[in-house]
Amino acid sequence: AAVQAMSAQLTVREAGRTNDRYWRDLWASRQLIQTLALRDISVRYRQSAVGVSWALLRPLAITVAFTFVFEKIARLPSDGNMPYSLMVLAGMVPWMFFSTSLSDATNSLITNTNLIEKVFFPRLALPISSLSNALLELLISTALLLTLMLVYGVGFRWTLVLLPAFLALALLGSVGLGIWCAAINVRYRDIRFIVPFLIQFGVYITPVGFSSQLVPDQWKPIFYLNPMAAVIDGFRWSIDPESSSLYWPGLISSVLMCGALLYMGLRYFRRTERMFADFI
Repeated sequence: AAVQAMSAQLTVREAGRTNDRYWRDLWASRQLIQTLALRDISVRYRQSAVGVSWALLRPLAITVAFTFVFEKIARLPSDGNMPYSLMVLAGMVPWMFFSTSLSDATNSLITNTNLIEKVFFPRLALPISSLSNALLELLISTALLLTLMLVYGVGFRWTLVLLPAFLALALLGSVGLGIWCAAINVRYRDIRFIVPFLIQFGVYITPVGFSSQLVPDQWKPIFYLNPMAAVIDGFRWSIDPESSSLYWPGLISSVLMCGALLYMGLRYFRRTERMFADFI
């Protein structure tokens, strides 16, 4: 019934349109994107005792755990005078946004098999609509971050207006990698096992629970090959520029890498899109 309702909103498209017509078709499918986005949010928290509160409890619980392990046990220093828990949460917010976006985008085609088989529409609408849960969690976790800043007495600086720019950079990287993985996942289902492993591994090589200032200078060129390292640095710098700093070569590398991921992801997705129904 849900598939029929969504299909009724679609205008049937023909495969093989030019790129210019494809993007107009994608814009014409915005109502479908909205419907799928609302459905994904509803499904994620359906029959949950605390519902959307999980989006608040998850970053809070991880922040407490990381603070206990890295500050109390490992005795790692924070960024300047920034409270350690605030530093961890400032790294957790963009990382959770990136990891949730990547995971949901990777599985977006497989979880909508029935819709893909029934009607043709720009398949890129599915990874885009899958960002809804990540965006909702981002809004809630950002509100938590701002609240914690008030609790610790960290003033709001003008640099806070640059937070959306660093989030946009994280979005470029997650969407570019996500649509690439989504296209590969249609044919090779190993991707659905690889991506969660990479996310789990990535949290330890990304400065979520520790400060980037601890990385020796000779290792920074390698460390900042991870584009999320510069994003998290930028997030912390936006909150407290006196305690945190930006590593500009790493930031430039992150911008170039995220842009390259988006370009290559879109190119591969468009090249393989017409074969999705055959393999799915």
